[in-house]
Amino acid sequence: MSYYLNVAIVLFFYVFFVFVISVIKKRNDVADIAWGLGFVLITWVSFFLAHQTSYRALLVGVLVSLWGLRLAWHIASRNAGLSEDYRYQAFRKSWVRYFYFRSFLQVFLLQGSFLYIIILPVLLINNNAGRDLGLLDGFGFVLWLVGFYFEVIGDAQLAIFIKNPDHKGQIMQGGLWQYSRHPNYFGEVCQWWALWIIALSVPGAWLSIVGPITITILILKVSGIPLLEQKMAKKPAFESYRQRVSMFFPWPPKKL
Repeated sequence: MSYYLNVAIVLFFYVFFVFVISVIKKRNDVADIAWGLGFVLITWVSFFLAHQTSYRALLVGVLVSLWGLRLAWHIASRNAGLSEDYRYQAFRKSWVRYFYFRSFLQVFLLQGSFLYIIILPVLLINNNAGRDLGLLDGFGFVLWLVGFYFEVIGDAQLAIFIKNPDHKGQIMQGGLWQYSRHPNYFGEVCQWWALWIIALSVPGAWLSIVGPITITILILKVSGIPLLEQKMAKKPAFESYRQRVSMFFPWPPKKL
């Protein structure tokens, strides 16, 4: 069996394992925690299945691990002590008797499919030694650090804001959030484009551009920003915030 098929099989069993956990715990939001961990698992599974090592593969392995483990810890900490995420509660009410079947297909298996597409640059790096580390790797690494900063600091600032009971019903508008309405998502997208740039030193890696394009579309148009903007729109200060602050790319706020 090919390298890519073996990776896909491992990913399928991981997705099924997480689905079983969700059934036992009666919480589909375990999928959110499993998202980052899945990237870490597949990165290192593909690393060892490739039967070769390179400094580039080790570099991206460390970067993906930092991102995935941090994200899983952040979501697990945020969800601790809370009921199941409102999105999945809505699925339970609307899917009723077909809930588990549709959950496996439309939440877990779909998530696994997106994961496989997004991680393609990493799979290519692990399976091809490519050129020695060079300028592209350096540029990609710096861009990844920028993205990691925006995601980590943005998440931390928002978490501190939410924990303050005086801020109930308000919108976070300080720190990085005064330059972008979603600095953490901006950071996440930056990191995946950075990994693709690092992959460009590997033969045929330009084809894996489908990876960063997919995560960008998901965040900008599907399950990321649109859902949060819809939720934020219910708060009184949102319209003024929306007019002043860039949705995605960090930019000095407008003066109204």
